[in-house]
Amino acid sequence: MPVEVIGIDHVFVAVRDMDAATEFYDRVMPVLGFRRGDGSLGGDPHVFYYGRQLVYALRPAKEGTADHDPYAPGLHHLCFRVVDEEAVDRAAGELVEAGVEATPPRYYPEYGPDYYATFFEDPDGIRLEVMNFRELRRKIMYDWEAGAGR
Repeated sequence: MPVEVIGIDHVFVAVRDMDAATEFYDRVMPVLGFRRGDGSLGGDPHVFYYGRQLVYALRPAKEGTADHDPYAPGLHHLCFRVVDEEAVDRAAGELVEAGVEATPPRYYPEYGPDYYATFFEDPDGIRLEVMNFRELRRKIMYDWEAGAGR
């Protein structure tokens, strides 16, 4: 029997401009229930946004490295799951109020019949998303032992 992954613990994102990224994420992460902490790892300043389930950390990118390209190998985008469509609506509204250019929330039937989301980008072009906890994901999570998702 394989070891089951029960969640993602942390994500580290290398950013070109720590000040611009921190200013952006200081507006975004409280909307999603994260708290901020500052620290250092390996002599580099880091900003940690931590929630009950996940730590999202910013670290400085090395000089001379390429900019983020969502179609090069690596991270394409990151999606934060929330409980339902109402929570997506609230998050999108609060993001816009905080000055973040978030898309109006809507259904994306090309991804799934109940896929409801808002999208936005950070200063380095990393695409972020807030999406509802879809029925298929619920079924897989709660009915795993019965073979859901096969």
